[in-house]
Amino acid sequence: MAAKDAQPVHYDTIVAPVITEKTTFLSEENKVVFQVAMTSTKPQIKEAVEKLFGVNVTAVNTVVVKGKTKRFRGIKGRRNDVKKAIITLKDGQSIDVATGL
Repeated sequence: MAAKDAQPVHYDTIVAPVITEKTTFLSEENKVVFQVAMTSTKPQIKEAVEKLFGVNVTAVNTVVVKGKTKRFRGIKGRRNDVKKAIITLKDGQSIDVATGL
């Protein structure tokens, strides 16, 4: 891992990996999904992934998932909005999100 060039702002940009059945199938296409900070931009996400994991990023797609309204003991509440980034890596490269940083 090439975390030696990483700065604290890179750790604030990438919040957590998203590990689901759908993202597992995406990993076969050289794609990785991360939960990112709501204020982060595509260039910031690209730079953070390249510095933290030492890979070449070819594309960054983002999506904001709106929080659901839920009830708890009759009281309405709302989950937080979440921003996800789908990172496309250069052919032959991969990130093992199970090991962590």
